[in-house]
Amino acid sequence: MKNIYRAALRIAVLAATVVAFTWYLSNHQQLLRLLGRTPLHVITVLVLLYIVWFGALALTVHATLRLCRNPLALGEHLLLNAYSTLVNFFVPGQGGLAVRGLYLKKQHGLRLKNYVLASLVYYMFYAIVSALMLLVTSRPWWQTALGLLLVGLGSHTVVRWYERRSMTRSDVLDLGPANLGFLLVATMIQAVVQVAIYFCELRSVSPHIDLSQAVTYTGAANFSLFVALTPGAIGIRESFLLFSQQLHHVATASIVAASVIDRAAFLILLGLLGLLTLVFHAKRALKIG
Repeated sequence: MKNIYRAALRIAVLAATVVAFTWYLSNHQQLLRLLGRTPLHVITVLVLLYIVWFGALALTVHATLRLCRNPLALGEHLLLNAYSTLVNFFVPGQGGLAVRGLYLKKQHGLRLKNYVLASLVYYMFYAIVSALMLLVTSRPWWQTALGLLLVGLGSHTVVRWYERRSMTRSDVLDLGPANLGFLLVATMIQAVVQVAIYFCELRSVSPHIDLSQAVTYTGAANFSLFVALTPGAIGIRESFLLFSQQLHHVATASIVAASVIDRAAFLILLGLLGLLTLVFHAKRALKIG
């Protein structure tokens, strides 16, 4: 019954997004003209940045597997990340996490609970870094510090809750300073690439946007990961960005236009990843299916 309600909620969110987007474009037809004039070099730069983003994502997954004491060979690692990125876009929620977890359990004997626990540590760092970006350029220092404290405590509570619920001890992971530091650095590299992507998109539709706005904008967008009810968090990410306008001060028209450009560039990346998996016969090599 819960699955039915969840599916109904996803369909409702997608339908509402399509209706709202159609209504907005019908009343702002100049936005269509603006999008139609998007230079080819902007899309090219964004696709290149997304390729770098894929590399940064692979680095965070590698750092997570280091916590599990189970790193993969480079080729296998990249192909698995290509599959999981494709799945993560088209399957609502954390489909990519499930693909990686099931594959690692089947092919490398890694306990699924251990991988989920390690992934929660990564999400804790991701939430803290995102909160820092959201607040550091838009709020006083003490509000930033308080926000980081609350997000850190909340994230740590979730990790401990899962540890108790799954009866998985954290000492099954290698949580030494070197591995945790590596994961934190990898997460920050991912965040920097995301800022570069959003900054490029925003400047292409609104040249007056500055870097500090892009940093705050990225922090807000990143939090949509945690409630990705729809494929690619369509509608969810845009809602987070609209509700946080008082922090990043990006106009609604710029948010909508940048989101359209972003989806287009990301779909090209997915096409390239799909081609990659076909060329290297990833399904056969990874023995999935």
